[in-house]
Amino acid sequence: MIDFDTRMEKLRKVNGYLGSAVLNYSGETLYIDEENTGADIAYASAIFNDSFRQINEASLDVGFSDISSFETKTEDGHVFLMKSAGSHSDESYSKIDIFCIFRDDGNIALAKMIMDKSSKIISNELAQL
Repeated sequence: MIDFDTRMEKLRKVNGYLGSAVLNYSGETLYIDEENTGADIAYASAIFNDSFRQINEASLDVGFSDISSFETKTEDGHVFLMKSAGSHSDESYSKIDIFCIFRDDGNIALAKMIMDKSSKIISNELAQL
């Protein structure tokens, strides 16, 4: 089994981090950390996942490729949904999304880098199960 706490530890340590979730391709929650949010991360991540899929369809309709991330910036903070990167023909790849929320004063650039790396690691580990 995958130790999501270990895989998400670096992200939780980034300045401004509030909460996160890991979702499989169909939007089911595999991991959730909502301790510091006071919010229903499972519900919010499901809504963002649906929006992500709809925006992806629109991107394809206009002739662009699949989207890799979805970001919403508000006066209070940032909400992200990032798709795992990998070759879809590669057998060591499993599609996941990482949902994350940060305060507006958080280290957003670092968070994005860590989310990208974590998603790749988790995808590869899931594919090997």
